[in-house]
Amino acid sequence: MKTVEDILRTKENVSNTIEPTAMVIEALQKLIAVNLSYLLVFEGGEYVGIFCERDYTRKLVLQGRSSRDTMVREVMTTELPEVTLTDTVEDCMYQMNTRGARYLAVFSYNNEFAGIVTIHDLLREVLASKEQVFDHTLANSLLDTEEGGKFF
Repeated sequence: MKTVEDILRTKENVSNTIEPTAMVIEALQKLIAVNLSYLLVFEGGEYVGIFCERDYTRKLVLQGRSSRDTMVREVMTTELPEVTLTDTVEDCMYQMNTRGARYLAVFSYNNEFAGIVTIHDLLREVLASKEQVFDHTLANSLLDTEEGGKFF
């Protein structure tokens, strides 16, 4: 099975970053510009968290705050579940499922930030390797089973 390192190799270079002192309105504009659902938050060259659409809706809109008056640092997520480069897609799926997360922070062997794995990354991997994921015997059995001339 593929590893987190394999997934990160297929992703484009990181251009979706923002400073924690930026205003949320700037973050929203950048989300649109990069066409992604999250931004990596870096301070002084160090990864400190992630700002995503969910942060915006739950921590800003639903609380009646203004995107022009709120800094990214006030609403960003700082504690993502973590995985390593050697973890598998299955490990990532388990982490996301048990932690209710859509993003995983990836750290290298020497504990340096290496990137983010998203739920979309995992879905792409599952679809790309569907032959290995889905049991065709079961699918064929279900398709071959007729009941009263109708397929269920």
